[in-house]
Amino acid sequence: MSQQHGTLGVAVIGTGRMGADHVRRISDVISGARVAAVVDIDADRVKRVAAAVEGCTPYTEPAAAMADPDVDAVLIASPGAAHEDALLAAFARGLPVLCEKPLTPDPASALRVLEAEQRLGHRRVQVGFMRRYDADYLKLKSLLDQGAYGRPLMLHNKHRNAGTPPGFTDAMMIHDSAVHEIDVTRWLLDEEITAVRVLRPTPLGNAPDGLSDPQLILFETAAGQLVDTELFVNCGFGYQVSCEAVCEGGTARIGDDHGVFVNAAGKWGGSITPGFVERFEEAYDRQVQRWVDATRRGAVEGPSCWDGYAAAAVCAAGVRAQATGERVEVELGERPALYR
Repeated sequence: MSQQHGTLGVAVIGTGRMGADHVRRISDVISGARVAAVVDIDADRVKRVAAAVEGCTPYTEPAAAMADPDVDAVLIASPGAAHEDALLAAFARGLPVLCEKPLTPDPASALRVLEAEQRLGHRRVQVGFMRRYDADYLKLKSLLDQGAYGRPLMLHNKHRNAGTPPGFTDAMMIHDSAVHEIDVTRWLLDEEITAVRVLRPTPLGNAPDGLSDPQLILFETAAGQLVDTELFVNCGFGYQVSCEAVCEGGTARIGDDHGVFVNAAGKWGGSITPGFVERFEEAYDRQVQRWVDATRRGAVEGPSCWDGYAAAAVCAAGVRAQATGERVEVELGERPALYR
């Protein structure tokens, strides 16, 4: 570890919305780390980002940043298609990685990364499934692990976005949105998802061309639990995420807190979070802080390459279920000992 400023030197790969937010987070919010390098194919943008951070060097190639002696760890926030090469380059240099989801965009490439990490003999990667660090989800996970209400039988999820960017597709509803419900289902229930169905109700009248919105996604787990997710990505009024666990002896629900609720002058109501960054800001902060703390101890925690691979396999089944309208089984290999 470089000892400049006594902190972990991080190279942030990708300086778009998420990457820039992580640069801000490492620089201004968390402790124990600094942004030593930033990487983007847009040379002008990466220079602007680096200029705003003391001691930060801009690069246009991930490998060049990883060779910087001030870089001790890597945070990957580039588009998913670029993740595999960046991860393998980090492995070659022995650098720990926090990789924003997806690990990679498809099961085949995710499996290659998984196998490459196995050859190292130890974990190097934490995958950025930030809901595992959200205070409400952590409370729900604790209740389920303690068996507070008996064995969980079902989960009901709700995932609504105000709108989608141009070019958003049905497949992206799975890969970019439902992937979070895929991960929290596996995490909360401690079970693999074995099959997926996608149902399409009457679509939104003003949905973007080619997008069937909303959709209802059904998961089956290895233990026989059922999980439904309402996915409505152009609801128009804000960002809402909730999860209710139905157990043998009771239920537990998170996601209903809308902040201050007022009654005044013939009206009542509260506020709805505008987007995912605002809703999960504290979860992102907690996730990166935990990663930095573990890395400085020489440890790797949190969601693993196996979690990234399993999510990719469920996403692939979900896209097939979208296209066919049929129940599709998830093709998932045996979990290696490194990830048990």
